[in-house]
Amino acid sequence: MHRIATIALPAVAALSGLVATAPARSQPAFPATDVSNRPSIVRTDAIPYAVVDGQELMLDLYLPANVDSPPLIVYIHGGAWRFGSRDSVSPIDLVDRGYAIASVSFRLTTVAPLPAQVHDIKGAVRFLRANADRYGFDGDHIGITGVSSGGHLAALVGLTNGSKEHEGDVGGNSAVSSDVQAIVSYFGASNLTTILAQSTPRGIEIREPALELLLGGAPADRTELARFGSPVFYVDAGDPPLLLLHGDQDPQMPINQAHELHGVAKEAGLTVAFEVVHGSGHGGDAFFDEARTRLVADFLAAAFAH
Repeated sequence: MHRIATIALPAVAALSGLVATAPARSQPAFPATDVSNRPSIVRTDAIPYAVVDGQELMLDLYLPANVDSPPLIVYIHGGAWRFGSRDSVSPIDLVDRGYAIASVSFRLTTVAPLPAQVHDIKGAVRFLRANADRYGFDGDHIGITGVSSGGHLAALVGLTNGSKEHEGDVGGNSAVSSDVQAIVSYFGASNLTTILAQSTPRGIEIREPALELLLGGAPADRTELARFGSPVFYVDAGDPPLLLLHGDQDPQMPINQAHELHGVAKEAGLTVAFEVVHGSGHGGDAFFDEARTRLVADFLAAAFAH
């Protein structure tokens, strides 16, 4: 994990005008994951892990039935950092392969900019590790994954193991590690300083307002915070193994974001794999079909075996 200089992060109050005046955009549907007819999955809803400025942050836990102390995957939902819900868990089939999943809520950018999202997620990891025995999963083997903006956050959280600047104190448990042992990013950003230059017109239409909320301004005007929020600047050989999945026809999140992170990780000597999903755009069933679920499950098994 490379380190950058400590930076002054924007106060939430100072950005309230930006949040209030952000242009309205249509929001794609993220259907809730229904496991009511899947007896192999045991779900526990709405577990509170922190309260921040009066907002209760919660997570949902999905355990494989009849599996003792499974490894845990922390899941971060997508939604351009500003919407979406923990109710939608795209890689739910991993539970049938013996993994527990904790789907985490965090402060959206309509509430707070970076570093709030990273602080919340690291706080959730600390809470989960501190309560592993209570909930019945293996706190020594925790991975993180996410889709789209959640993929970006998963990579950022995973590649900043041990970074004081990214840690925060959300939810307490300060004596417990927030480190993760594996990272899987589905079609996520990796470099907030280059993403707009790589984007299609459609991608720019979506990403510009989303980035302005995330950073409290345009990336060109928030260069230090954009670097702070970019996984590519924190890669080294000691980081957890990393798996990237990205569609080569993605009109929203340029595949060059994955190429950048893959290249930096290879150069650093990190264990990294890159699955190009040919013919796929920004998400879709192909990312979560049987073959790629098996790919992800096998990657996680190998990562946890180290």
